[in-house]
Amino acid sequence: MKHFAIILFLLTGTLYGTAQEANAILAKMDKIMFSPKDKQGKITIILIDKDGSEKVRQASMLQKGTDKKLYRYLKPESQAGIATLSLPGDIMWLYMPAFGSPKKISLMARSQSFTGTDFSYEDMATTPYSDRYTPKLIKTETNSYVIELIPKSDKSKYSKVIATVDKANGYPIRLEYYNNRGQKFKEATYRYEKIGTYWNAAEVIMTDLEKDHKTKILLSDVKFDQGLSEDLFLVEKLKQ
Repeated sequence: MKHFAIILFLLTGTLYGTAQEANAILAKMDKIMFSPKDKQGKITIILIDKDGSEKVRQASMLQKGTDKKLYRYLKPESQAGIATLSLPGDIMWLYMPAFGSPKKISLMARSQSFTGTDFSYEDMATTPYSDRYTPKLIKTETNSYVIELIPKSDKSKYSKVIATVDKANGYPIRLEYYNNRGQKFKEATYRYEKIGTYWNAAEVIMTDLEKDHKTKILLSDVKFDQGLSEDLFLVEKLKQ
């Protein structure tokens, strides 16, 4: 009985230590992704069909803190004016000129495609991953950690996300998305570059494995800590 108690104590301690490590890895990833006070830049969105043909869009991006982000399409003309706004409390608004006024996106609609891309509205949320997922360390590789992320909300379209995280710097390298049947159906890869003291996701490629379709997002002309005004993130400003 004494030996059993010792084994149980050691096992519990190991599991607790592993959970602490997983939480620390995810917290560091959040810090890398959300550390600037604010961020702005130009977005190039490239939609790639299975035959390799491409459609290119351009947009502007403004972000303040961890819970305010504004995307506004600039080109092509058919997309110009479309805008999405993420706000505190996991609130998201969509403005399309054809609507005439902004529309609030419901939680149930978060699984839908983000303006026709391979990203969903859920993927584009600004809420830190630590708030949205419970992490578990799966394995430690030479240059990376692999952690399993289980959604805390039952409204998520994902049963789990497997994240490969750069060990030295803490940014994500790859995210693998699994549906509620336990099947991997999407994958995102990241390329980060350092600008000043911050790491910036210069390129993100989301692949829909079922549709054999990709969306590449390139972020350029990035500026950090510009003191962006709160007024830029008002719902009524979406029509501008």
